[in-house]
Amino acid sequence: MPQFAFRKQSPTAADVAVVAVFAAKSDDAPVLGADAAALDKPLKISLSDELTHLGFKGDAGQTARIPTRGRATAPTLLVVGLGEDPDVHALRKAGAAVARAAAKGPDVAVVIPGDLLTGEADAVKRAEAVVEGATLGAYTYTAHKTKTPEERNLGEVVLLAGAGADANAVKGAIKRPETIARAVCLARDLVNEPPAFKRPPALADRVASLAKASGLKAKIHDEKALEQGGFGGIVGVGQGSSAPPRLVELTYAPARAKTHVVLAGKGITFDTGGVSLKPTSGMTTMKMDMAGAATVFAAAIAVAELGIKVKVTVLLALAENMPSGTAIRVSDVLTHRNGTTSEVMNTDAEGRLVLADALAYGAESSPDALIDVATLTGAQIVALGSRVAALMGSDDDLLAAIEHAAGAVGESVWRLPLPKEYREHLDSEVADLKNTGKGREAGTIAGGLFLKEFTGDRPWAHLDIAGPAFDESGNGPLQGKGATGMGVRTLVEYIDGLAR
Repeated sequence: MPQFAFRKQSPTAADVAVVAVFAAKSDDAPVLGADAAALDKPLKISLSDELTHLGFKGDAGQTARIPTRGRATAPTLLVVGLGEDPDVHALRKAGAAVARAAAKGPDVAVVIPGDLLTGEADAVKRAEAVVEGATLGAYTYTAHKTKTPEERNLGEVVLLAGAGADANAVKGAIKRPETIARAVCLARDLVNEPPAFKRPPALADRVASLAKASGLKAKIHDEKALEQGGFGGIVGVGQGSSAPPRLVELTYAPARAKTHVVLAGKGITFDTGGVSLKPTSGMTTMKMDMAGAATVFAAAIAVAELGIKVKVTVLLALAENMPSGTAIRVSDVLTHRNGTTSEVMNTDAEGRLVLADALAYGAESSPDALIDVATLTGAQIVALGSRVAALMGSDDDLLAAIEHAAGAVGESVWRLPLPKEYREHLDSEVADLKNTGKGREAGTIAGGLFLKEFTGDRPWAHLDIAGPAFDESGNGPLQGKGATGMGVRTLVEYIDGLAR
């Protein structure tokens, strides 16, 4: 990941390989920002004419490289498009485009614009957007590459204050977005990791070690503790694997914190579907079925490193869903942490079984907010696609706060209802409820209604990230193929808002 620095100098004096400026799109020609337009004289060119010859229109993410011919310290000027009517979210995406376009150079300077953007966005927000975007755009997963790809060469991103951007504000705007973006990249690393390297015991040890290094307390509930504690869902899902399940409990408790938030994450480290076996094509991305756990863990790391004055408890329900002679069967009944029994009608609807225990356990501490994140249902992808997460819950104020936080960081969520009349879809003839709803009807909502049974009447929100958690196309503006880390920034923004 790149390192960030601030320098108080002009774009033409920046001693880097590439200097980046921005332009917006209009009907006729790109709209140059003041910083880009001011380069005509020192570079002895008409930048507008150069861009026209290159076919550059200022589309979002579009880039144009122009040699400075020795008239600036940096040999290359990079102009990056913001699209039409750009806001701070467009600038974040453009920051990612800068990182990708400059990746083969050792360093790049980015001029933080004081103009071009619509809406309210001061120099701090503009600089934060660029830092966040550049970090996320530079990410690649290379842990198992025998040769490091060239695109990993970007070492430093230098921020320059452009015309109208307060230099002191830009200088002070690096730590927060860099911390958050690195947490997103941590979540991506965990999700992208092959399943053989993150079976529940190994993953539990790894996250506990990382958590302690960031100042969180860590407790690992092993299979014996889970059995004795009544965590029947986690034990049941994990009993088909030779790698036993774990519940990782992390605590961040800063002095004078007045609010307590519990974050629970689904952590199915690989999902075969169990005896309700998935087809081969359905398993190809199932290393990502622990993305919910990675999301809440990474968010807590960022909260702790930023010193946000909110108590956070993180519960990672880790299990490997495998078919074997010891696996749970269809029609088996499990008893959860709160005493509720559930009939397993599909072993591939296992995420709600492990989350049920985590939520019930989390509710026992009577938190001010109880939030779970999970790659829970394929129906979420059918309903909302691969860019928008489904949001459900029991408390309108909590849901509104999460929606606001998601909007502030540029992540997309859409609220779905939890109709009381759909609860009967979960009725079981032999247990308190069953783990599937009514066929293919309202599958995402059925998953939410199941989880609601374990929240102990606490203010609760459920984020289903089945689609947005993993990008198979590689066309995302802030990431390539693989894990996205979606949800980390939303959770940090929400928790930070509680402390303001």
